[in-house]
Amino acid sequence: MNSPEQSDSRAAGGSAASSKQPAVWEHPGPTAPPSPAGGTGGAAISVRGLTKRFGSFTAVDNLSFEVRRGEIFGFLGANGAGKSTTIRMLCGLLTPTSGTATVGGYDVARETDRVKRTIGYMSQRFSLYDDLTVEQNIRFFGGVYGLNDARVRERMRWVLAMADLKGREDSLTRTLSGGWKQRLALGCAVLHEPPIVFLDEPTGGVDPISRRNFWEMINQLSERGTTVLVTTHFLDEAEYCNDIILINAGKLVASGSPLELKTRHITSPILEVRSDDVVKSMELVRPEPWALEASVFGTALHVMVAGAEEGTRRIRALLSGHGISVLSVERIVPALEDVFLYVLEHPPADAMAGKEGTP
Repeated sequence: MNSPEQSDSRAAGGSAASSKQPAVWEHPGPTAPPSPAGGTGGAAISVRGLTKRFGSFTAVDNLSFEVRRGEIFGFLGANGAGKSTTIRMLCGLLTPTSGTATVGGYDVARETDRVKRTIGYMSQRFSLYDDLTVEQNIRFFGGVYGLNDARVRERMRWVLAMADLKGREDSLTRTLSGGWKQRLALGCAVLHEPPIVFLDEPTGGVDPISRRNFWEMINQLSERGTTVLVTTHFLDEAEYCNDIILINAGKLVASGSPLELKTRHITSPILEVRSDDVVKSMELVRPEPWALEASVFGTALHVMVAGAEEGTRRIRALLSGHGISVLSVERIVPALEDVFLYVLEHPPADAMAGKEGTP
């Protein structure tokens, strides 16, 4: 699915870079003043019935949710679920087919310039100019965001320190590792200190250590009061979020905090089974009526059962009877991936219940 940077015009001044430039929208100027009084109260982002159709295809289908000011909000789903299309609408880059949304108190359809002044945006491709140096990228985005020279110099010092790029100001961006590019892109996205930041699958293509370090920086932004909406298909990252929505095929299927999602949707015990043949174990366990759910997680098998003790006994007996060595069977706290797989197969009668703030 196309991301925002794939469909909109480039910023003014982009000719300074090579032809291989990331697309960015033209920012309308300095950061907007605080949201108008009486807007959405404590909500930084408010979405009601948001829908986007492309011909007969519905990419986003009647989404409703709210993001509180200063929280880290996870927007989760598989590739093609509708995450980037939703981001494009919330950034004022794509007009909704129906429904409404406000960002920072401003309507995304009627007040797009005010929305753009209020937000920072980091795409899944980092939105950097590879043929510019680190310093040139920072200065370029400072100009896009309408910062004066003194402010750009001040913020550049912060970005270089945050991204651990002091001494590499003259390095071409294309020579940086994925982790450094990631931190530089985040620094450029928040150069103008926006109150709301959209991060569209920002950790794709980087190593696990860089992913962890990046989430530490996201936490620091949240601690300073910045609202962060992050899209990802890495469900383990969602554990870092205050609240989450899960979407599939453009529809909301679950919402709440990580703990709420686990306790609300999964009430039966989950057993983690380790054996010397996980694939064969899966083939044997899944057809059994007492196995409510069964999925492979890495080198282990997760099995939902009605009772932990009886389930353990049945699993050991079944696998041992077919010559499979059972290494361990342990009850575990469900992971968000367990929740996601479960709600896809068992969509709740009212998927809008919970934290999404439906009227």
